Amino acid sequence: MAEPTRVLLADDHTLVRRGVRLILEGEPDLTVVAEAGDGAEAVELARAREVDLAVLDIAMPRMTGLQAARELSRRLPDLRILILTMYDNEQYFFEALKAGASGYVLKSVADRDLVEACRAAVRDESFVYPGAERALVRSYLDRLHRGVDLPARAVTEREEEILKLVAEGHTTKEIGELLFISAKTVERHRANLLAKLGMKDRLELTRYAIRAGLIDP
Repeated sequence: MAEPTRVLLADDHTLVRRGVRLILEGEPDLTVVAEAGDGAEAVELARAREVDLAVLDIAMPRMTGLQAARELSRRLPDLRILILTMYDNEQYFFEALKAGASGYVLKSVADRDLVEACRAAVRDESFVYPGAERALVRSYLDRLHRGVDLPARAVTEREEEILKLVAEGHTTKEIGELLFISAKTVERHRANLLAKLGMKDRLELTRYAIRAGLIDP
């Protein structure tokens, strides 16, 4: 028999991780080998452990699931990635695909769809939860027909990382340590963010981060 697929789970809610683990470990071809409470920890564990598949929540502290997916796609191109989320959101879906995810699964139907999504990812196939397929394809084709591009990113990936950490209350020194950059570089990115978004302080950046789904309100 082939070795079971080694799965990394990342979600900041312990009970959610426990429930997902029960679903996956009820299958002989899937085994959970690591758990993370945020996106940054997920990246660290994926690099340190032998992992075949990462299942990432979107809304997590320090680094979101989408940010983690981008980082993992760059560092570990053979790793398969799934987004498991409560957000039935078209924009998040497209961002997940751009970040390198193989699939997008809603937590509300995880007991029905997650195992199938994991197996599809391992086969290098995409998975979209069935209820969203028609609407997503229709929306995408409609945009193409009208010549409308998908929404551009308002900020760069690095600026988004810093925006999230600023909104979470981390100091410049802490952000530099988390992202392995100098305090001066953090300050430069923060100044660019304020100028680009037309904002003047941390409070306004925090409100923007909440609207962008980078942190919970």
